[in-house]
Parts: sequence; C-alpha cells; structure tokens
Amino acid sequence: MASSFSLVFSLCLLVLCHGTNAQFTTGGQSPWHTSRGFGDPRGCRFDHLEALNPAQRIQSEAGMTEYYEESSEMLRCAGVSVKRHIVEPRGLLLPAYHNAPSLVYITQGRGLIGMVFPGCPETYQWFQQQAETYTEGTMTESQQRLRDEHQKIRRFQKGDIIALPPGVTHWCYNDGDVAFVAVQVFDTSNSANQLEPARRDFFLAGRHQSVQRMYEMGPQPTSFTTRQQLSNNMLAGFDTQMLAEALGVNQELTRRLQSQNDPRGEIVFVKQGLRMLRPFRSQEMQQQEYESVQSEEQYFGESMPGLRNATNGLDENFCTMKIRSNIDIPNRADYFNQRGSRVAILNSQKLPILNLVQMSAVRVVLQRNSMITPYWQMNCHSLMYVTGGQGRVQVVNHRGRTVFDGMLRQGQILLIPQNFAVIKRAELEMFKWVSFNTNHNAMISQVVGKNSVIRAMPLQVLMHSYRISLEQARRLKFSRQNEMTILSPIREIMRSRDDPMFEVGSSA
Repeated sequence: MASSFSLVFSLCLLVLCHGTNAQFTTGGQSPWHTSRGFGDPRGCRFDHLEALNPAQRIQSEAGMTEYYEESSEMLRCAGVSVKRHIVEPRGLLLPAYHNAPSLVYITQGRGLIGMVFPGCPETYQWFQQQAETYTEGTMTESQQRLRDEHQKIRRFQKGDIIALPPGVTHWCYNDGDVAFVAVQVFDTSNSANQLEPARRDFFLAGRHQSVQRMYEMGPQPTSFTTRQQLSNNMLAGFDTQMLAEALGVNQELTRRLQSQNDPRGEIVFVKQGLRMLRPFRSQEMQQQEYESVQSEEQYFGESMPGLRNATNGLDENFCTMKIRSNIDIPNRADYFNQRGSRVAILNSQKLPILNLVQMSAVRVVLQRNSMITPYWQMNCHSLMYVTGGQGRVQVVNHRGRTVFDGMLRQGQILLIPQNFAVIKRAELEMFKWVSFNTNHNAMISQVVGKNSVIRAMPLQVLMHSYRISLEQARRLKFSRQNEMTILSPIREIMRSRDDPMFEVGSSA
C-alpha cells in the first residue's frame, strides 16, 4: 500500500514539475533564448530616448509609404526598422520580400494578403467550363479548362497582427471602401538576416522610391546614413535576353516585367478591381468564425467538444500555418478591469508562426487616468506605437536616471530597451497602443500588484531595503493587492477601501 502511494505521489510530482517547466519553455525553447544579435555593439547606451513621428513620405499612385527615422540612434541600437503603408481602395501593394522578419498591425480598414511559401501547392484553382464536339458524331461533352491557380489568399481587418517571415514574397490589396493603414516593424538584428543590420526591400514588380538605412564600415565606429533612392525591381537587373529565355516568353514582355519606365510606385491602382479566386464572403465569414473559435481555445486554454483532437501536430507547416490573429477583440484580453481597460498578449503559444519570426505583440487600451504597473522587459526590446489618445510615459535606465519623460500621441513610436523600467499612464482621454517585442515569448517583471516583485518579497526584506517601518512595508506590499498589470486611479482604490464589501488581505 505504501509503495502504491509512493508511486502515485511520484507521478503527480513529475506532472507538476513538467507543467511548471512548460511555463518557461515554448516548443522546447527557453524564453530567454534569442536568435538576435546586437543592433550595433558599439556606442549603444540608450542614454536618451525620444518619441518619433514619420520622417519621410513616399507617394505612389494609390497610396503612400511613411518611414520613421532610419538613422535614429534609438532604432539603430535596438536593431529595428519601422514604416507605415496607407493603401487606398483598389490599391495593390506590389509583391516584395524582405531580409528581416516583421510584424504588421492593421490600424484601419481591411483587405487581402497573399503570401508565397516555396514548395507549397497552389490550392486555389479556377476552372472554366467549355463544350467540345466529338469528331465522330454530334454529341458534346463538357470539359473544364484550368483558368488560374494560386496559393491561399487570406483576409485581414482592423486589429489584426500579421506575421511575415524573412524572404517570403507577399502582396496586399484593398478591396474595401476606405484606405487601410498597416504599421510594419522589422527586426533587422534577427539572425535570419545575414545581410547588414538594416532593412532591405526586394520588389518583384514596379519601380519605386525607397528610404533605406545604409550600413557603412570604416576606421571610425559603425555608422548609418539614410538615403532616398529610386530603385528597380529584382528582374530589372538581369539581362533581358537571358531572362526571357528563363521565363519562356519574348523579350518585349520581359522588358515590361522589368518595369524600367513604370512611374506608379510600389502601390498601384487597379481600375476595374482585382479579379481572382477566393471564397465567397459567406464562406470567408464561416472560416473566420472557425478560426475565432480556435483562437479563443488557444487564448483561454479550452477545447470545444469534438475539436479536442482536431490536429495531430504534423499539419502545422508553412502551407497551412495561420499567419494572423486579431488582438482588438475585447473578449480575448488577458487582463481586464471593471473600468474597461484591457491588455491582450499575442505570443508564439497563441500564434505558432511567431516562433519563426521571433517576435510578439501586446495590445493595450487604458481608460482615462488608469496606469500600467511599472515593469521591465526581461528578454527583449519593445517598440511602442500609439494608435489613439495620448498618455505620459517615463523610462528609467540602470543608473536610475530618467531617459524619457513625456507625452506620446497617436502615430508616434517609442523604443523601450530591454530591462529599462517603464511606467505608462492615460491622461484625460483614453490611451491606446500596440507594442512590438523582439522575442516570440516576451516576459515582463512587474514592480507592484499581484505577482509583482514587491509582493513576492518578505516584509523584513522590504523594511531593511528601504529603511521603512513594518507598517509602511505592509502598506507598500498590499496597497495594490487586488490588481494586476492595470492600475486604477488611486482615488477609486481609496473609495473601494471605504466600501464594506472591500476585503483587506492578510498581512502576515
């Protein structure tokens, strides 16, 4: 009997340890593991941070692309690059690929995206019926002639995060009634980028202007310069005759592909609209509802009856992998309070393709006067893009010096370096932003509230660390005992304590 109890206890202990270890690993990989190098190992101290607005704008036929300051020391040291596309209705963002992984956040509108994964089949096939007559009679038979085939096309909408692996060709089209706005953040220090630590855009069509950070080596420390230049697409660099032979077409058509006299830019207008094979809207809605159910299962760790064993783990590859997830849906929030503030976290545990791009994202909506608890990023840099309202942000370095203290407004970005402490507060209006993290499973350490540093330390340690009394240590430790991540205005906390329903936690 004793041996049986010992065996059961050992098995339970093994399961418990395995579950605990799973919290700190993703796909067998520690969250502290990173595939990044240094943005620039020399001269990067982040002594002064600044909020950035778009610095340059390139106009195309059906939209524009805005670039944040590519030569900014802040972005250079972190190894990130940021740009924003504004695509008008019936605008086509031409096929391109990049040397670094990126995440795209859709702040407005909707559209379609096609991604071309090498080796994956063209599963969308468009046939046309035609009638043919037998040579030995008058009977006819109906035959199908292949009209077109292509890889899967996906729909996106406001609030979606889209993951783009490096080197994967993609294009976007606006089939909506208003312009869509897409903010794209590149991790140029990712090890997948074997070129210089700067963003490179490789276009397969068109002729366009671009703003790129040029990496220069010399006797002086590494330097970067920003240049605006007119670029041809990749096909323009090949010999016309040789390319024509490779493509199996004539040289006249080849010269059209090389687009050397195309003035439209990287976003072109499709006059009659883009005609291609895709599911009817009702089918798309059904697919989105199915994906929404699966996403909620991943968010809340639940399974629907009949879907518990829907996948076997072998079909999650490039060809079938989900590339997007919406983080604007309120019921997907990981943290939520009664005032309507919320925080939604999107990492590789919820969207597995983030394992490939080694990035993650966080969506935050703060009601007026609310705060995010002071915290620091344990394993990554974080780039904050403000989507609405305004708020005050303070960032402190390892010397206890304030490196940023100011207001952030819609459209601005701010880099928060790894391990730098930060505090954020909404002012007289709602404050909304998206944070792009340079780790697929970003981790934070909070200063106050539940599961925080102060809450986890003994009272005696707090007393002697800060030279305070036992009563002051209790007040410090339990003042925000019922809150996590999102902090309500202190006046509301005091009113709650006056309420007889408010329970004071133990101060043992």
